[in-house]
Amino acid sequence: MSIRDWPEGERPREKLLALGSEALSDAELLAIFLRVGVPGRSAVDLARDTLTAFGGLRPLLEADERAFCAGRGLGQAKYVQLQAVLELARRHLASRLDREAALTSPGLVRDYLTSRLRHLGHEEFAALFLDSQHRVIRYESLFRGTLDSASVYPREVARRALELGAGALIFAHNHPSGVAEPSDADRRITERLRQALELFEVRVLDHFVVGDGEVVSFAERGLL
Repeated sequence: MSIRDWPEGERPREKLLALGSEALSDAELLAIFLRVGVPGRSAVDLARDTLTAFGGLRPLLEADERAFCAGRGLGQAKYVQLQAVLELARRHLASRLDREAALTSPGLVRDYLTSRLRHLGHEEFAALFLDSQHRVIRYESLFRGTLDSASVYPREVARRALELGAGALIFAHNHPSGVAEPSDADRRITERLRQALELFEVRVLDHFVVGDGEVVSFAERGLL
């Protein structure tokens, strides 16, 4: 039976319009994105098959082009569309941050940093540069690769903060292992950065470690 033949309240598009997107399952949302099924399988059936094949929604969204395009009913056009949707979501979070002071929206800061870092297969160290009212000036990736005391340069971070006229920073980096617990190296790096920036009256407000489904805040842990 085609989705067009389903009762109206069970069709994903009509259900979304009537109840809102949050009322839909992962498969129903994906079916709207896919738009059509394949011979013998409706769009919802195909969405369920796809989620099962990839092991869930997140692995699907984070799949590289080759793995994604190998899925039944998928392909390069769908991959491009998906990447555009994900980037729009990140930019939406960024635009919301631009309108608000970072410290008044800790959940939004956490969500934005997670959206930038969680999917990466390598370790990346980044910063939100803030003005004196803690409004976002810019997000920048600063260092890439395994982090240790030799791979993060406080002088470069301080120079960039002064160039941007930043009064405060929020650092973030990801742990590709998925474990968000800060390491001893993370603590040492944060303290070195805090001391270096303090010389220029630039405050370090927080350092987030992004793992798989968990984000640890240095400030909340009392580590700053």
